Amino acid sequence: MSRAALLVLADGRFPAGGHAHSGGAEAAVKAGRITDAQSLEAFCRGRLHTAGLVSAALAAAAVLGLDPGELDAAADARTPSPALRLAARKLGRQLMRAARATWPSPELDAVAQEFPKGAHQPVVLGLAARAAGLEALDAAYCAAYESVSGPASATVRLLSLDPFDATAVLARLALELDGVADQAVEAARRAVGEGPDSLPAASAPLLEIAAELHAAWPVRLFAS
Repeated sequence: MSRAALLVLADGRFPAGGHAHSGGAEAAVKAGRITDAQSLEAFCRGRLHTAGLVSAALAAAAVLGLDPGELDAAADARTPSPALRLAARKLGRQLMRAARATWPSPELDAVAQEFPKGAHQPVVLGLAARAAGLEALDAAYCAAYESVSGPASATVRLLSLDPFDATAVLARLALELDGVADQAVEAARRAVGEGPDSLPAASAPLLEIAAELHAAWPVRLFAS
């Protein structure tokens, strides 16, 4: 295993399409729920412990070898919003393209063939980490970090927030991110024996509702 592969996978410049998505931040900014660094931190904290935990557990479970089709169905069941399901699959398709080019793998090829329109992004993330020789905890960290780094980066554009302040928000969440990653791996290991239904299903209804409203906007900076 090369731990440096995690740096490649988690790098914001990895061509996985995440730069086009705000993780719900665009809708939150318009609704007045994110106005400054303090409210951004509150938004990211909530996202980390809900959508972030679910994504991290799905990614870790994929590394541990759970069936990708079952994991994709589990991701679908945990994503009530059609707009978010569509976004997750688009991101999964783009990530799959990047992963197959970077870490060629028969397993990635098979999943790409099974899901031509894209599997859910966290599932593909876990498969990419597996192909790169990474561990479940690595994938969990990557997924959890993405759940907060996307909104933080988007808010710099949306509010002209000082990038130093946005980065400081991520630093203040670091210990909580550690806890979420550990919790996700524990859940993924349990799911090896109990099945994907036992994975976390932490909900964030406001994110789901906002995603549906956002998808109907005639003009958007971000796809989601």
